[in-house]
Amino acid sequence: MATAAINSLLNYKTEKYIDTKNKAVGVLHRLFQLSVIGYIIGWVFIVKQGYQEIDDAIQSSVITKVKGTAVTNTSESGLLVWGPEEYVIPPQGEDVLFVVTSFLETPNQKMGYCAEVRTFCFHFKSLTGHNRPQNNEKSNGTCEIFGWCPTEKNIKPQKPLLKNAENFTIYIKNFIQFPKFSFSKSNILKTTDQSYLKKCRYDEKQYPYCPIFRLGDITRRAGCNFQDMATLGGAIGIVIQWDCDLDKGTSHCNPEYQFTRLDATVSNKSIATGFNFRHARYFKNAAGESYRSLYKVYGIRFHILVYGKAGKFAIVPLVVNIGSGLAVMGAGTFFCDIVLLYLTTGKKSYKDQKFEVLKYEKQHTSTDVDIS
Repeated sequence: MATAAINSLLNYKTEKYIDTKNKAVGVLHRLFQLSVIGYIIGWVFIVKQGYQEIDDAIQSSVITKVKGTAVTNTSESGLLVWGPEEYVIPPQGEDVLFVVTSFLETPNQKMGYCAEVRTFCFHFKSLTGHNRPQNNEKSNGTCEIFGWCPTEKNIKPQKPLLKNAENFTIYIKNFIQFPKFSFSKSNILKTTDQSYLKKCRYDEKQYPYCPIFRLGDITRRAGCNFQDMATLGGAIGIVIQWDCDLDKGTSHCNPEYQFTRLDATVSNKSIATGFNFRHARYFKNAAGESYRSLYKVYGIRFHILVYGKAGKFAIVPLVVNIGSGLAVMGAGTFFCDIVLLYLTTGKKSYKDQKFEVLKYEKQHTSTDVDIS
């Protein structure tokens, strides 16, 4: 048995072509070949551009600048004029920035003892050791704490205080590079018009290459109402997509923008709605006493995300895809053989003709030599 297995392994098998005169199988074979050819030409080469070498390791730099002013007038702060240096956090122009749209201020806080208005005091000893119950009739069961007084009120804004924030603009400067092809570009239109960036605003049809975006337009494209979102805050993703066909030239390498709200919002009553944080401004009076104003700020956090890929003709992917297509076409012959061997009425006759064993015998000739 081992000898038979070794002989079978060492035998050489070659293809044998048989004209079956079976039109049904012939049509099936041609349809399979046409489908493979259509797939290679239509999908691999035209749609997926399989003749190109791809570089998706995009290198990107994003610089942002926000412009616009707003005026607020509250009982705690009075009349204030807000510029980018006040409402943009951080101010250095990164790819993630926060724009203040509303705030709650607790002004002129000073270190001392005062009533904690946000929690009830159930026992004398606290974890910090600085809380103690109030003994007056108006305490309502709250604790007296040692800290910055007066304490912050537990309220939420009902509307955005920086009403003009909807008209603020963000200038997004994006530089990209595909190192494999030594190709670089920016999202700013190449023009000699010095006033172009002063008068343009991004629009898909009129100004598709203008990198200046109005905040109200960004939220609208993200499917949100600016006034509703600005009240409690939120997060928006600005996606810059670069799909570059370098065979067609640099003019076909242009950014496409997408806008999406990133924070999960179920409803206005959800505890996860909005975005806010606190920061303080410290100062001293004429007597040298330390004070601070505590701000709980609400606003929109913008995340600028850059993705992209570039393609350029190369012989290696072209040959690889053509070879893969030819290999798939060979599968059509195998499939049609299966049909003839197992699914047709003349399968036994085809099998006899398809598989033929040729016994090769070495012939020995002898020569008689007469020596005399």
